[in-house]
Amino acid sequence: MTPELLKIYQDVSSSTIGHLTDFGFLKGLKPLYRPIRFVGNAVTVRIPHLDSTAVHKALELARPGDVLVIDMSGDVERSCWGGIVSYAAQVKGIAGAVIEGCVNDFGEIAEMRFPVYSLGVSPLTTRILGIEGEVNTAISICGVSVNPGDLVLADDDGVVVLNPQLAVGYGQVAMEKQSKETAVKRKLDQGIPLASISKAHTFF
Repeated sequence: MTPELLKIYQDVSSSTIGHLTDFGFLKGLKPLYRPIRFVGNAVTVRIPHLDSTAVHKALELARPGDVLVIDMSGDVERSCWGGIVSYAAQVKGIAGAVIEGCVNDFGEIAEMRFPVYSLGVSPLTTRILGIEGEVNTAISICGVSVNPGDLVLADDDGVVVLNPQLAVGYGQVAMEKQSKETAVKRKLDQGIPLASISKAHTFF
């Protein structure tokens, strides 16, 4: 992903992308706290439920500004991400983490303000066992295919993952759409109905 694309998405809202496509949204994941916002390249990780060895390896391979996206193979009750892992990620300059599973050490992570999206919080954790795991492979999160290098945008409204080639077009349209909101508010202040501004009145 190019620096220019990342720059565009620094100002794009996930819900603006939601006006443009139904695909790529990780439904069911929640932020550990709000306000929250991060954007970056996906470093994908797949672990086998109990063993989070690959998460530690991914932290070693990831570059500053990357987002770790973790597939826990359907385990919705166990945590693979806690306070020490968050601290290591923060030191490395990781932009955030997206986990289809749980986290632990809620207070510690919230205090350091490391941004995480997950299914929830759990005291049941993974271990470092070296059984198996994969880094930078195609994974599935909440029914969405995520590939290494995909654009990950997370904010207070949710998380969306986009192929970089598609993200270029969406990003440009989203910026244009957001830039028009000030003008729309001015019209509303003037008493012009929203249905007239949006052309919704043409359907009734």
